Amino acid sequence: MRSPNIIFILADDLGYGDVSCMNPEGKIPTPNIDRIAKEGMRFTDAHAASAICTPSRYAALTGRYCWRTLRKGIVGPYGDTILPPSRMTVADLLKGKGYATGCFGKWHLGMGWDKIRQEQDRLPEVDFTTPLTAGPMSNGFDEYFGVDVPNWPPYCYIDGNRTIGLPSGEIPLGISNEEVSIKGPYVKGWKLEDVLPAITDRACAFIERKASNPFFIYFPLTSPHTPLAVNEPWKGRSGLGVYADFVMETDAMVGRVLETLDRKGTAGNTLIMFASDNGCAPCGIQSMESQGHFPSYIFRGFKSHAWDGGHRIPLVARWPGVVEPGSVYQHLVCLSDIFATVAQITGVAYPDAAGEDSVSFLSALESNPMPVREYIVSHSAGGKFAIRKGVWKLILCAGSGGFWKTGTECHPSDAEAREMGLPPYQLYNMESDIGEINNLYYEQPGIVKDLVGVLRRYADNGRSTPGEPQKNDIDVCLDPEESAVLLDDY
Repeated sequence: MRSPNIIFILADDLGYGDVSCMNPEGKIPTPNIDRIAKEGMRFTDAHAASAICTPSRYAALTGRYCWRTLRKGIVGPYGDTILPPSRMTVADLLKGKGYATGCFGKWHLGMGWDKIRQEQDRLPEVDFTTPLTAGPMSNGFDEYFGVDVPNWPPYCYIDGNRTIGLPSGEIPLGISNEEVSIKGPYVKGWKLEDVLPAITDRACAFIERKASNPFFIYFPLTSPHTPLAVNEPWKGRSGLGVYADFVMETDAMVGRVLETLDRKGTAGNTLIMFASDNGCAPCGIQSMESQGHFPSYIFRGFKSHAWDGGHRIPLVARWPGVVEPGSVYQHLVCLSDIFATVAQITGVAYPDAAGEDSVSFLSALESNPMPVREYIVSHSAGGKFAIRKGVWKLILCAGSGGFWKTGTECHPSDAEAREMGLPPYQLYNMESDIGEINNLYYEQPGIVKDLVGVLRRYADNGRSTPGEPQKNDIDVCLDPEESAVLLDDY
């Protein structure tokens, strides 16, 4: 049997609890994502490498923690790429194996825009007549169609390494039901509501054309990230509000991919994985929670946070003949592990200077219930570290490590946590305290010392897996705040 087709669908800001097969108390129906789980495997302790989108996507594509190249935050509008062509991606790896490779959707890792002029505190002026010098076409993909970030300029589609049309002027109010985040140039006729169906069209067309050859599709959806640009057939369908409607529309796009695989007869030799890039953003979720739906399920926090609600994600996978239908894997995995998993599946060796933080979970897919990794490192939007070993989780900040505020004392910022007199760091037993409520930092100094030591080793070695030490692209500081002196105690 030839190497399997591989499809990786990555939702944007979808909470663990928003997928009904992951949340028995959930109120949003997601039949297509549930179908993947029913016919394949659910991962109940899967994590994004970061609680925010740019670094999470970087790690998923490269098998390397993004804090080795980006200290915190994300790539801004027209920002420089953090993914040079020299950095091997999953697409590079599979393209070398003869796969046709396609990316359809949101990139958000830097596109290599030709910036003519940059004035302080203003968006740069960009020459849209020139091809992009970075992005998917520079990182192993044969084809690309999508948007850099849908609610940021430029408001247009990108096909290959050029915009479709030449953006100009400033996008007007009322062009979509939902307004964009930042004003900027647009192409006439562009609408937020059209983006999700358009990228799905292209992903399905790629399957249609490449069904007879091994193919890899990276399908980074633009939903259910805000703006909540729901199309008419889905408005009001959930009964929970526009966010839940958008989750249902997102699930329908997954269904279109599954239907295309079935129709082309390629489902039986396709590994399809569905995940989210980080936790749910708590925008307008109060009405859902009042009706008993919790996007973060039983976990504390949301997108950007160091608590599990920021980075524990839904992950399901189907591979007929390999993955046992209805199976569950309960040990740690990270989206960065897709790199090593795909390499092992296809028999591709990669150099020490690639996949430095990737551990294959092929054995899990093959129904081996044993853990594949001992530790996992997560990173908040504010650049704060968290590390898990078995039941123990250490967070190197006093509060959320992120930026979302929810109006309660349950999610204080780091500054607020210090003002409240909370300990400088947080240690939780995730077996007995899955909600990360009882901080054992002062009670378990030996555990803290062990986990801090592992983090230091991972940072100093430029890798967390066996192999030759590598160089980080930036100096890695475990705690840039004034409380860093406390690390010296360990």
